[in-house]
Amino acid sequence: MFFKNLLYTPKYATLIATITALCLAIGKFIVGIISGSIAVLASAIDSLLDVGISICNFFAIKKSEQPADSKFNYGLGKLEFLAATFEGLIITCSGIYIFYTSVQKLISSHALESLSSSIGMMIVSFCVTFVLVWFLQKVAKKTHSQVIKADVIHYKVDLLSNGAILCSLAVISFSGFEKLDAILGIIIALYIIFSAFKLIKENVLLLLDRAIEPHIFARVQEILEDSPITSYHALRSRIVGNIIFINVHLVFHPDITLIEAHKICDDIESRIRAIDKNLVWEINAHLDPCDDSEFDVIL
Repeated sequence: MFFKNLLYTPKYATLIATITALCLAIGKFIVGIISGSIAVLASAIDSLLDVGISICNFFAIKKSEQPADSKFNYGLGKLEFLAATFEGLIITCSGIYIFYTSVQKLISSHALESLSSSIGMMIVSFCVTFVLVWFLQKVAKKTHSQVIKADVIHYKVDLLSNGAILCSLAVISFSGFEKLDAILGIIIALYIIFSAFKLIKENVLLLLDRAIEPHIFARVQEILEDSPITSYHALRSRIVGNIIFINVHLVFHPDITLIEAHKICDDIESRIRAIDKNLVWEINAHLDPCDDSEFDVIL
């Protein structure tokens, strides 16, 4: 049980992804050079980039897990977003390179050799990547780690590209239409660039303290409206990794005792945390004896 819990952590998930990507990169490079397939070589370059990205992610997660200190009072959780943004930029660069190389290959003519070894390598790569995506999805669902979510997107792109390359190599072996290798490389490159843009956009928003998802925010509002308080205001939220920060002012009747107000506040916080017990909730509730919302300044 201890080993299983250790395995399903962001830090060790990135370590497993690194080792997997390195093995696939070596295999693809060898086969790609032998066969001359631009699609296999492009996939090898992508796998090599995966190695570098996963290493960066490992150290980013390790650093972000460090407790808060006197210099960083809220910890280093945002390092995950920086790592994921960097990952998106690297993916974009690899997509541009694959696009350029594919166009060059489309213009020129170069015969492919040893197609059977290329097909065999891509079958292995597809199966291994499929298992890796399944594993990373389980870790992402359990931990809500943005870096692991980024890795899931990244390796899903790899899975699709591996499948597409495998199909194209099979078609080439039967039809002899070798330019399909370059055409597929262009399609893969465009898909990689599009996926990377979405990844960068999401993590930049998180770096800018994006609010929680609308459906979760609506549940928080329902709990507040269903609580024995006069009203509430200044409800704000932000996300850092798997931590959700909630700030709110709760208005009570002026005659209520402090201990009664505190009990109600504790109950509200418990109900909010029950929305998703896999998340860490940092709730800061300010107790007001009257509605002073007109004096609030939203920063």
